[in-house]
Amino acid sequence: MDLYQWYAGRVAGLSGTDPARARRLLLTGYRADLAALKTGLAGKELSPVRRYAAVEVMKLIISALSRPQNAAMVSLFVPCEAILAAGMAPYSVEAVSGYLMGAGVEKHFQELAAERSVPETLCSFHRTFLGAADSGLLPPPRCIVYTNVACDGNMISFPYLRDRFSVPSFFIDVPYEKSEDAVRDVAGQLERLTAFIGDVTGEVITREAVAENVRRSRISGEQYRRYLAMEKKKRLIDDVTDEMYAVFMSHSLLGSATAETYFTRLAAEMDAAPPSDALRLLWLHTIPYLQPSVRALLNHSDRAFITACDLCYDSLTTLQDETDPYVSMARRLVCSVFNGSPQDRIRRAAEAAERTGADGAVIFAHMGCKATIGAAGLMREALERNGVPAVILDGDACAPANTGDGQLSTRLGAFLEMLEARK
Repeated sequence: MDLYQWYAGRVAGLSGTDPARARRLLLTGYRADLAALKTGLAGKELSPVRRYAAVEVMKLIISALSRPQNAAMVSLFVPCEAILAAGMAPYSVEAVSGYLMGAGVEKHFQELAAERSVPETLCSFHRTFLGAADSGLLPPPRCIVYTNVACDGNMISFPYLRDRFSVPSFFIDVPYEKSEDAVRDVAGQLERLTAFIGDVTGEVITREAVAENVRRSRISGEQYRRYLAMEKKKRLIDDVTDEMYAVFMSHSLLGSATAETYFTRLAAEMDAAPPSDALRLLWLHTIPYLQPSVRALLNHSDRAFITACDLCYDSLTTLQDETDPYVSMARRLVCSVFNGSPQDRIRRAAEAAERTGADGAVIFAHMGCKATIGAAGLMREALERNGVPAVILDGDACAPANTGDGQLSTRLGAFLEMLEARK
């Protein structure tokens, strides 16, 4: 048994008998990884901005677990500008579950969730988080904020977690139809969210403070769009985990100085990057960043790389306007490609493929995500009509054991060969 297996087994074992001690051990591992990233012992292959993202997201996870009294548990698509204005650390189910998977303990908590009658059809990110919460490994946050966009698992997990932790919660109900009435309705809810956060923390959150964070969101979006346009000819050396860091920067951390710095530096580094004729892949939905086959084919590869992921560009290609911050945040949520009909998601995917010069698209049908699985065929057909070859890959981004790695390697490898021949 190597050190990694011992560590994972120890965290999993302690979580059932002494969860506080298990949390301390987990944090020790995360802090060691953080120190390695900061000193350059880890992430040597990454560009400086990619390492910056890895450091900042790790710091967020450590803060959420070590200082829960200053943390807000959020669903991924919650606009967090008001939460950030209160000085709180917003963390998502997906972020924490991804890091539990990185520690090698996701299977233990998924099994624990199954013992508590959590259905296996629920997204594995949510099942991992629910198992960890029930074990006591995860401490109660200061508050919970969630919305019905984009995952139906939110409507199962967050009410349960609200009752499990007995903490204040706030639900943002986003109408299915995309209209100005819907935007105004959600804008009103977001103003009430600001008051809720103020009541929970005792902080006075001014409209100006929220507007300042929306201004940062606007700058982040502008820099990201500049970065995407340069991907037609250039690339930064990366691995498949980097795009998931960008997802957290474009959601939970969007509106922070950290996210603004990240996207500004990302565009600057891309501007200085060399030309590349590698295959450009548009990725739709979650990225199985710990799947051996995907890592072998795409990590630090001169052959192919991911240009953009819809989980990231969704929020950053919607224009922001700090002059009316609540309407701006509401429009970002209502007009999300993950809200309403899949046709908008298909249209935006075609636009992203054109913007980045994508040679092909990968649609990852993540187990437990009914919306993506249901729309996958429509997305592939529409992209191919627009001249963008697409492949559907089945798997589980937070439960590598549920994915046939050999089959995934064969299908993705064959798709890359087809794109090379076509190019």
